[in-house]
Amino acid sequence: MKLFPPLIVVLLLTALVQASPPADTAQTLESLRKSHDLPALAVVVVKDGTIQDRAAVGVRKLGDPTPVTTRDVFHIGSCTKSMTATLAAMFIEEGKLHWDTTIAGVFPEVKGKIAKPYEKVTVEQLLRHRGGVPGSPPAAAWKRAWEQAGTPTHQRAEFIAAVLQDPPQAAPGSKMIYSNQGYSVVGAMLEKISGKPWETLITERLFIPLGMKTAGFGPPGTVNKTDQPWGHTRQAGAIIPIFQDNPPAIGPGGTVHCSLDDLARFVIAHLAGPHRGGLLKPETFGRLHSPPEGADYACGWVVLKRDWAGNSKALMHNGTNTMWYLVMWLAPERNFAVISATNIAGPEAEKACDEAASAMIRKWLPKVP
Repeated sequence: MKLFPPLIVVLLLTALVQASPPADTAQTLESLRKSHDLPALAVVVVKDGTIQDRAAVGVRKLGDPTPVTTRDVFHIGSCTKSMTATLAAMFIEEGKLHWDTTIAGVFPEVKGKIAKPYEKVTVEQLLRHRGGVPGSPPAAAWKRAWEQAGTPTHQRAEFIAAVLQDPPQAAPGSKMIYSNQGYSVVGAMLEKISGKPWETLITERLFIPLGMKTAGFGPPGTVNKTDQPWGHTRQAGAIIPIFQDNPPAIGPGGTVHCSLDDLARFVIAHLAGPHRGGLLKPETFGRLHSPPEGADYACGWVVLKRDWAGNSKALMHNGTNTMWYLVMWLAPERNFAVISATNIAGPEAEKACDEAASAMIRKWLPKVP
């Protein structure tokens, strides 16, 4: 059994504003890449609805001289959750699903087969990580997920059935427990309603309408080639290239890859959505971006107060499959966003992407206090 753990999110709670603005984006990234010992580092900046800045430095695979480019594809990890939440909201607007639709409402056949508290858990609770679904899956279910037997839809159905058999980690609705498994349940609900795999749904309903031609699933590129960046891990002080991803069973929580330009298309839709609509009605975007009272996790987005966001809320999410790291920061009131990514995971990757985002905020929002 492969030993890669589930996807994780580390919520970045520190301010991103530091010193004077940099002049050249590529030079800034190269300095950060070297200081944090990363294979590659890339960034895209969105302002007023268009991409204003982009750069990529380093190599696709350590030990291979092929350089990364601004067109290359990165694994976005748990940033996939904001996409699955958007897809669920489309079903809600169409009346095929409701915010308060329950697990048993979509899967009546599970009554008596899953822990009873789960029967009344709602879609909105799952999207907000408040359904009581555990942060880590049962060991046997996780081992089985890695075997990847059957179609992705079959794998998810089998996986969530095993997860939901055990009692919730907490009473549904009582607290936030970050859970890839909860998003697998949402994905399975959408599959049951539509009769289509989650991968097909998100491609047809999100990627194609937004023109995200590079979007796909799993590790980018082709095994044994360097046609796209590889993921990397640090092992005993060495950086090791790995062509791998987490199993499709948790796909709705984190297996999407795409270019940073294509991810920017999705980000632009969320920046504009609360004001002008588009993929969804403005009020639906507003609900996706609104956490419960006293909390900071909405539906696929972390909502934080940041001065540079116009003394208003900033939306963020980050993601890693332990081989990549990416973070996206949005300031809706300033119509601004920055995405930074690298093809390795760990504390140094997080620091580098945080510092890259900070540099772009200073460069493109010069009135930051």
